[in-house]
Amino acid sequence: MSARNPLVLAVPKGRILKELRPLLDHVGIHPEAAFDDPNARQLQFATNLPDLSIVRVRSFDVATFVAFGAAHLGVAGNDVLMEFDYPEIYAPVDLNIGHCRISVAEAVDLVGEDDPRQWSHIRVATKYPNMTRTYFAERGVQAECIKLNGAMELAPKMGLCRRIVDLVSTGTTLKENGLQEIETIADVTSRLAVNRTALKTMPDEMGEWIEKFREASNGR
Repeated sequence: MSARNPLVLAVPKGRILKELRPLLDHVGIHPEAAFDDPNARQLQFATNLPDLSIVRVRSFDVATFVAFGAAHLGVAGNDVLMEFDYPEIYAPVDLNIGHCRISVAEAVDLVGEDDPRQWSHIRVATKYPNMTRTYFAERGVQAECIKLNGAMELAPKMGLCRRIVDLVSTGTTLKENGLQEIETIADVTSRLAVNRTALKTMPDEMGEWIEKFREASNGR
């Protein structure tokens, strides 16, 4: 790669970035100081490697940046990868960070009232409509999804639906809002996402980064 056209690594904002930081150090990527400055407003950062820069975006946007070639590499949860299911993305390495799960939850007073195995239709609020529909369709259940990007726990309280499908880590937020997990759709970890075209056109360079991240994740 030339200095005018460096590789771009897309990383997510938020809690995953804290877990990712040691892995970046392990593979030899050291971002400029502003990357670790919570008051910095820039979104693209130089690194100690002249042929690699980092962009910091929302977790759901990492997959889009990689799929469309704006970034050659990215770090994305497999929840995001399953939801978008971009054929342009290859995800060869489980980084063993960002552990959580996608779960179905409902109001505590509903638990035990009916049998999920008997459902034929379900209405849920979720930011994962594609994954949710696929999961329930495989069981012969029609899922009506109300797309929300946040405050999922409010949906049952406000009468939008009786159940939600959301990302769960400790379950504390669900509990504080009178909800309880009843099913797990998928366990989630963050993966190294690679643009397939970049892998095909730069196999040696991309392959080297894949192996570096694999080695770093195996050491955790």
